[in-house]
Amino acid sequence: MTQRSATETTPEALFRPVMVLMSGRLLGFLAAFAIPIVLARVFNQNDFGTYKQLFLIHATLFGFAQLGMAESLYYFLPTESRHSGAYIVNAVVVMGGAGLLCAALLWWQSDAVATLLNNTELTPYIPYIGLYLLLILLGLVLEIVLTARRLHIGASLSYAGTDLVRAVFFVVPVLWVANLQWLMTGAVAFALLKLMATLLFLVRSKEIELRTDRQHLRRHLTYALPFGCAGIIEVLQLNYHLYAVSYYFDAATFAIYAVGCLQVPLIDILTSTTSSVMMVNMRQKVMQGDFAAVHAIWVDSVRKISLLLLPLVTLLLLVAPLLIVLLFGEPYRASVPVFMVWTASTALTCLLTDSVLRVFAQNRYLIMQNALRLAIVILLIQFFLERLELVGAVLVTTLASAVIKVMAMHRVGSLIQASWSAVLPWRSLMLTLLICGGALLPALLVRELLSLSPVLTLLIVSAVFTLTYVLLLILFGPLTQEEKSQLLTWASAPLLHYRVNL
Repeated sequence: MTQRSATETTPEALFRPVMVLMSGRLLGFLAAFAIPIVLARVFNQNDFGTYKQLFLIHATLFGFAQLGMAESLYYFLPTESRHSGAYIVNAVVVMGGAGLLCAALLWWQSDAVATLLNNTELTPYIPYIGLYLLLILLGLVLEIVLTARRLHIGASLSYAGTDLVRAVFFVVPVLWVANLQWLMTGAVAFALLKLMATLLFLVRSKEIELRTDRQHLRRHLTYALPFGCAGIIEVLQLNYHLYAVSYYFDAATFAIYAVGCLQVPLIDILTSTTSSVMMVNMRQKVMQGDFAAVHAIWVDSVRKISLLLLPLVTLLLLVAPLLIVLLFGEPYRASVPVFMVWTASTALTCLLTDSVLRVFAQNRYLIMQNALRLAIVILLIQFFLERLELVGAVLVTTLASAVIKVMAMHRVGSLIQASWSAVLPWRSLMLTLLICGGALLPALLVRELLSLSPVLTLLIVSAVFTLTYVLLLILFGPLTQEEKSQLLTWASAPLLHYRVNL
């Protein structure tokens, strides 16, 4: 009876919130994705490399200074709503203090940081990135609180608005005056606006009583700090290859590598929204001791995200040469091999293992696995760089991630009480990969036969792949009957619209 209930309610509980959150974030997708594209064309390669180095510093310290306080709200808020105000204040105060410390250190050691990254032109802009970091940390909790309280429409609107406003504040000043000073000024202004919006929501929310509480602070820190340590090691592992390339090469070469490591926002949208909703739903079932439901939520999440993410990765690999040159220009053609390896590695994110480990408070294990992953990268990256140059840096990072994923899967299986044969929807994953391969063949043939402009070729190849994938998915895919009906309705909508107009 428990198994049946979990199976019946899980897809509905997961699917709609994920779609609501994704729809909001997709509204800002084009605007957010346009930021590096515009900057790469406005700046020369050296200035663009400097910009990427500045936000590499931000990304690193952003992971450090959270100390696990923000993400741990997904652990506390769903089950302790009466004390939500105390946990929110804890997160803001601790992250604000850490952000202030980071900003002060950046201002004091700006020359040393610039030397570490092999680019003295960074020095005057490093204090700006410190201030930007502080303001972003103080306003970070907004979407997390909305999601944890199941206000998915509000979270969706907030994600969309944030992406759109960020794009405006980053791009418009540079189009007016093409230098990094104006870019950083716009970035700080955006962060200040986001902070004001967060404070306004928290102060005006009648259901959140903002207060300090030492008891809840101790509990929050006990959970968050080990998790934060794991996050620090993870950030080091994720960014170490970027620092290595920056150290060994000049800013222009770093720009080529950074473009190759392009973060496609749609991939982040798919993984982060699915992970957030999965963690909230799974945490409640864990508290109830309903491990059949926990297993159902996990398997359903992996199955659904793979149906979207695996074809996206396949399509990006197919159009990589066209896409990179079209977006960033001919000077960045050398980024294509790096981009292909980087994109292939994102297929591993279908396995949302870290989210499960967080739900079960496996913070020490997270620390161990991230430390091992970092050790693999540090030990092997020079070897790979010497033999494969830029591709080697991203390849060793991918290798380390694959090793850790296998280890994490064994741990997840023991936590959700599932054997290795049941820990993943293996049949669904294999069938999805086969369907991606089947859709790849006609699209690849069309790409080789066409002699049109890059834009038309990209559009036609993408359309052929997408339509073939959808057709094969409907015919042979690992879908429920309800999902097939929804997909058929979506696929036939343009034809129905055409008939109505006739």
